[in-house]
Amino acid sequence: MRGVRAQRGTVLRCAQWRQEALLRMLENVLEVGQRPEDLVVYAALGKAARDWPSFDRITATLRTLRGDETLILQSGRPVGVVRTFPGAPRVLSAVNNMVGSWQTPERFYAMADKGMTMWGGLTAAAWQYIGRQGVLQGTYELLRTAAERHFGGAVAGRWLLTAGLGGMGSAQPLAASMLGLSSVTVEADPARLAAAGAAGALDLVVEDLGAALAAVEAARRSGAVAAVGLRGNAAEVFPAVAAQAVRPDIVTDQTAAHDARYGYLPPGMGLDQWALLRETAPEEVERAARAGMAAQVGAMLALAGSGAVVFENGNNLRVQAERAGAADAFDIPGFMERYLRPLFCRGIGPFRWVAVSGDPADLAVLDNLAASLFPERPEVAAWIALARANVPVQGLPARSCWLGHNERSRMAVAANDAVRDGRLSAPVLFTRDHLDAAAMTHPLIGTEGMPDGSDGVSDWPLLDAMLMSATGADLVAVHAGGGGYSGFMQSAGVSIVADGGAECAERLRRALDADTGLGILRYAEAGYGDAAAAVRGAADVTWTNDPATRSADDA
Repeated sequence: MRGVRAQRGTVLRCAQWRQEALLRMLENVLEVGQRPEDLVVYAALGKAARDWPSFDRITATLRTLRGDETLILQSGRPVGVVRTFPGAPRVLSAVNNMVGSWQTPERFYAMADKGMTMWGGLTAAAWQYIGRQGVLQGTYELLRTAAERHFGGAVAGRWLLTAGLGGMGSAQPLAASMLGLSSVTVEADPARLAAAGAAGALDLVVEDLGAALAAVEAARRSGAVAAVGLRGNAAEVFPAVAAQAVRPDIVTDQTAAHDARYGYLPPGMGLDQWALLRETAPEEVERAARAGMAAQVGAMLALAGSGAVVFENGNNLRVQAERAGAADAFDIPGFMERYLRPLFCRGIGPFRWVAVSGDPADLAVLDNLAASLFPERPEVAAWIALARANVPVQGLPARSCWLGHNERSRMAVAANDAVRDGRLSAPVLFTRDHLDAAAMTHPLIGTEGMPDGSDGVSDWPLLDAMLMSATGADLVAVHAGGGGYSGFMQSAGVSIVADGGAECAERLRRALDADTGLGILRYAEAGYGDAAAAVRGAADVTWTNDPATRSADDA
């Protein structure tokens, strides 16, 4: 079995740190990935490269890539190197982008089986995944916002029912515990339960629902917080919970439900049987999985009817359940529209930095910078303190921190200064999730319920990618859906390396401010007042369609 570990230290294998940092990130996503032997990073199918020969050619090319050249990747396969210029991206990547009627699950699976494409997830093929921490603060902010809205922020004695302990789902119990919320997380794979327990995300693992409910009740009575992993199938456990007198306070799900073939275990089926039938009877697996999702959604709706706060957490569970006949699946709201959109309207989203040296001391310097740079937003320092106390390092030392317009560039330039003066031992790579203000179109997740009806307009991530290329990011990626996400998703990813140079400081400002600037423009165009105010208050963004300006011109 082939394994990959990211290079540490300050010795370069590439011509420049810009290429070296990207190479280390490619290695890192596999070091912390779900099935690195298959190049799968997370979510059942999200891959870092199309196949091992492609991986080897990518790594070899990055080692020889010059400072005025750009590597071109097509669906996880290197196709060439083009002479560009020093300020251009070092890597441009496009994954699984197909024209309208071709973007179907059936065509994706057929082409993927032939080795003609792959699904890049969001951050997998863009080499930006940093383990469970990548979505940890997003999950924390989501639960915190839900608790504020529905419980006045009082979470003592309350508990969360959810499912899925994959690469991103494993952030759920840890985020809940950091908030002070107990949790029961259903997971069918004992290896994932064991891994989450070993990483400190779970306090205990149980085999039956009664034991799980007893554990959260004991925590409630003692004033403690319990993160319980329950081995089982969400399609069976959620209806069983709905039949109980005990009701969870918050209910959601983060299984890989977007993919009915590879991501969601059908009820009544063992893991080995599932693996066999995926290859021999895939359509049967999909039908059975969707029926299970419909049962789970029915239980979630019943729990909502009894007073629980219920929402979908971005995995297409409602779509799959609706296909199986759950006509009321979309009575469950999506998490972005209901809770997190006000942050996106201000350009605030899941920003990340990675100490590519591998030295935890470098992460400590970066944490100190973030904690001190934003006194006007004390929640940033509070998050850094929480993360330092609760988040173990996975792979290269990294941090996710929700920063907004002009804040990201302020942090990056401060880090660039620290590289230059030696406070940091090596450069730092800055990136973000693709689920960001300008970077994603998904009408059932990130852009659901836009007031102007632009939920499915994919111009924005395409413009974002072009803008990131124009402003000098180091890696720019454009991804589209695969499998269960086919036809629904378009996204853009960006990474940029702070290497300590004066020219780099300017690129950091240009690229990061352009990224968030386009984001607040996108939401201002859609009709959000918070975004309009953010644009009007920004010195580096002009909104040419601003109604206030147009009205003044007309007058």
